[in-house]
Amino acid sequence: MSTTRRGFLTTTGLVSAGLLLPATRTSALPSIVRQPAPTSAPSSASGSGAISFSPLPGKAALAFAAIERARKGGATHAEARLVALTRERVQIRDRRIEDLSASEQIGLSVRVLVDGAWGFAATPDLTDKAVAIATDRALAGAKANVALRKRIGAPPVELARCVAASGAWVSPHEIDLFSISAADKAALLLAATERALAEKGVAHAEAGVTSVREDKLLVTTDGTRVHQIHFRVAPEFTVTAIDRRRGRFASRDHEAAPMSAGWEYVRDLDLPGAARGLARDVRQKLYAPAIEPGNMHVILAPSNLYLTIHESIGHPTELDRAMGLEANFAGTSFLALTDRGKLQFASDAVTVLADRTQPGGLATTGWDDEGVASGRWPIVEAGTFVGWQTTREQAAWIGEDQSRGCSYGYGYVGLPFQRMPNVSLQPGKDDLSTEDLINATERGVYITGRGSWSIDQQRRNFQFGGQMFWKIERGRLTGPLRDVAYQANTLEFWRSCDMLGGPGTYRLGGSFGDGKGEPQQMNAVSHGCVPARFRANVLRTGGAT
Repeated sequence: MSTTRRGFLTTTGLVSAGLLLPATRTSALPSIVRQPAPTSAPSSASGSGAISFSPLPGKAALAFAAIERARKGGATHAEARLVALTRERVQIRDRRIEDLSASEQIGLSVRVLVDGAWGFAATPDLTDKAVAIATDRALAGAKANVALRKRIGAPPVELARCVAASGAWVSPHEIDLFSISAADKAALLLAATERALAEKGVAHAEAGVTSVREDKLLVTTDGTRVHQIHFRVAPEFTVTAIDRRRGRFASRDHEAAPMSAGWEYVRDLDLPGAARGLARDVRQKLYAPAIEPGNMHVILAPSNLYLTIHESIGHPTELDRAMGLEANFAGTSFLALTDRGKLQFASDAVTVLADRTQPGGLATTGWDDEGVASGRWPIVEAGTFVGWQTTREQAAWIGEDQSRGCSYGYGYVGLPFQRMPNVSLQPGKDDLSTEDLINATERGVYITGRGSWSIDQQRRNFQFGGQMFWKIERGRLTGPLRDVAYQANTLEFWRSCDMLGGPGTYRLGGSFGDGKGEPQQMNAVSHGCVPARFRANVLRTGGAT
């Protein structure tokens, strides 16, 4: 018998799990994930303390020496970045520690512009001699690139103007991620897996947390001197059930997003308390019927839609991909420079903002790695494609006189280049809940959580899975489904969007692992969104039984 969505969630226990909630109820996640972006980047009240313990200010003289040496060596522009990067991983499988690892790196990089060509070098040796050698290597590389650019007919690099910046910024947090011992982190994760394994039908449980502190100090010949510390954390919790008689298994991930935050974020998730709901979900998923495929409405929860935004909007609006200058990991782009301001990318209901200011956003910062202050701008406005992601070098390619602040290099060894900011779908004009979208749908499927994905090299055609799937009939959720994926063309998909959740349904998703470049660099990026309704080709990805 069909029921209302609220009644269905209550009887199946999903509300108590805090994993799949109506917009009218209170989420188990901290309030930081609910806030739309402000107009400026936030900074932490405890930031001064974090800055005071940083080793980088004591090394600042090396950075200033590097840019002065570069200037004397013929550079028209130079940047020196001091970076201390700390990363820790704790991973539990069932009742044992499977991975406990930590890494630290500290070093300095120099990027110089000579006669319109870049040169770059880096060193972990923070001595006067080593920094001088690295600077000379960067200058030599730039001069070699001058000849190369002339030979291939490439125009000289021109940088957009940038106001000299001075200051410090620390990502908001209450508890330093590294003030909590690895043993205490492991104890929390073990408690979570132990609670899950005690639930009926759970065969395996895994839990983990990755903690990152990125401390960087940038000085440039423009007069910029900025010091920033980013705290990022990624909790994970997965349970697996097995039907040995049928030779089938199912897994269910907790839908907590990685976040720019302190340990308080993980603490407030109450991972052990989520075990019962995850176990209930995975049992339902294991024995759910397969989807009947066809073209229908799909309603995507933010925990699923964020990845579709990343792949079908975030990557194709990177300007270097559209110019054919970057194709690693995600290909190029179906967008052309002439599409800006003309192409109907989506329905009129859709507005997508890029920003470096989103509270909790993994790509949120005070300044980018060229010293450009963070900001927000539209990529899609009322359905029309209107904006690119750019750096100081790229701005002139599209006739703009300022960078959008999208330069980032991973660690001290990473050459700064264009990387994705937080890219977020804005709430609809009407204050609709997820229930409202479901109640307005005659036939379809409701999808939550991240699953498998595939997209072509120009970002045109894609297929996405999910974590949990619910059949919609006559405006009601009638039961769980399994083996579901949705397939669409990017423009057709976004143009079909006809309903959006209101501000109260806004959530953040994101990833630590946005790969780009050669050698590969990783970028952490968030995508905020609301539940949304689309038309798509829904596929059955498994057997019919």
